[in-house]
Amino acid sequence: MALSASLHLRQSQSLVMTPQLMQSIQLLQMTHLELNQFIAQEVEKNPLLEFQANDDLSGAPERPDGPDALAGDEAPGGEAGGQVDLYDSATSPSAEQLGEQLDADFANVYQDDTAPQRADAPELLGQWKSMPGGSEGEDYDLDDFVAGRKSLRDTLLEQLPFALSDTSDRLIAQHLIDQLDDAGYIQADIAEIADRLGAAHADVVRVLLTLQQFDPPGVFARSLGECLAIQLRARDRLDPAMEALVANLELLARRDFASLKKICGVDEEDLIDMLAEIRKLDPKPGTSFETSVSEAIVPDIVVRAAPDGSWMVELNPDALPRVLVNQDYFATVSRGTQKNSADQAFLNECLQNANWLTRSLDQRAKTIMKVATEIVRQQDAFLVNGIGHLRPLNLKTVADAIKMHESTVSRVTSNKYMLTPRGLFELKYFFTVSIGSAEGGDSHSAEAVRHRIRTMIQEESAEAVLSDDDIVDNLKRAGVDIARRTVAKYREAMNLPSSVQRRREKRALAKASGF
Repeated sequence: MALSASLHLRQSQSLVMTPQLMQSIQLLQMTHLELNQFIAQEVEKNPLLEFQANDDLSGAPERPDGPDALAGDEAPGGEAGGQVDLYDSATSPSAEQLGEQLDADFANVYQDDTAPQRADAPELLGQWKSMPGGSEGEDYDLDDFVAGRKSLRDTLLEQLPFALSDTSDRLIAQHLIDQLDDAGYIQADIAEIADRLGAAHADVVRVLLTLQQFDPPGVFARSLGECLAIQLRARDRLDPAMEALVANLELLARRDFASLKKICGVDEEDLIDMLAEIRKLDPKPGTSFETSVSEAIVPDIVVRAAPDGSWMVELNPDALPRVLVNQDYFATVSRGTQKNSADQAFLNECLQNANWLTRSLDQRAKTIMKVATEIVRQQDAFLVNGIGHLRPLNLKTVADAIKMHESTVSRVTSNKYMLTPRGLFELKYFFTVSIGSAEGGDSHSAEAVRHRIRTMIQEESAEAVLSDDDIVDNLKRAGVDIARRTVAKYREAMNLPSSVQRRREKRALAKASGF
């Protein structure tokens, strides 16, 4: 067959991922913090965008709630129609109006002849407003008065001059302090530290043993056993039996109390006392000096009970960023530039990007609202009766109900949180595997089954410890068709020991309590 060139016309459809579409998808799966960081970057490079935090809107007019209020409507034809806010147009008072308001506030604060001179009024007025009970009480933050916490390093350096007087010993000690991890352990090799510092190995060990006497007890340990031994030595409780117990912590982890009694040479009563002493120790003495501040999770969705018995699903206004599109500035600058100039093209691109951002934020909020509303509808029994009534749910069920793709629902539920009367939950918490029913009825949620297993184990007594087979029988009588290996898998995932280990521990605790 001869080869020849030919020209054909063909029409086809394809989905093209434009950069803006890709960014819209990324916006959908961003957390609250990531979204604020992204918007801050856009504001920095786009002169038409203004980022306004929620706490800066105390004096702004009331704004409507709901996802439809996330973006201002675009002016017809893209023409400048004033400053567009995600919620409403923002206006700034003039300098004269600010001065008149300041005079009025000043007169309300100081009503007698002892009022300070007018030159000091702005500073004093600002101080008065920031105090508790002032007219601007939202500026008063209790976190500003929280005392600073000492780090583990600062605490150890304060004790150093009282323990070591030689300069070389102090240098070795400072280097060892820098090698501590967050738990207070030293993981570095002592021989390597001696070579690095050019010091004798015996001198480094001697300094280390001195540092192990510092507070908190247990610091500078090289293993868990050494950490516990240091604390027991400080309590004058490190006798030969306790040394044998600390040296065989793996048997304690397995709850092999019979072997421990033989190794330590004690009876059961003495072993119980030794275990009680071990429980009083701190395996990670450095964690009490952690300087990192835990940040509260900001829920994206708030669910409240409605008067008619239904549920009100609302977007949390604290998780919604405020973005202003300053079209007044665009109109003013456009009048001073030529129509086809590079400056005008840059302004048009900035306006297009700003409008895209507001529309993307609007679409993001609407999508989150749709997914959250459907989750609440599916898990109504959980909100009313608790975790035992959590229904099995998958992404496809929600996606089909709201006419969206599963990947979109997956992005929405990632790192998004819902505040309900039952507590704060990640949206993915409501999606669990289905476990069949033993009676042919509705299937059960895997999370609800795990909750039942945990409850049964917590309520068992030392004389009636449930094996995995017993748990399977109890669940089948409750209508849950589950295999023994699945029960064992769920139990191990919840860090619950086996029935043999639980029986030993419960009997030891019962004897220690006098029962």
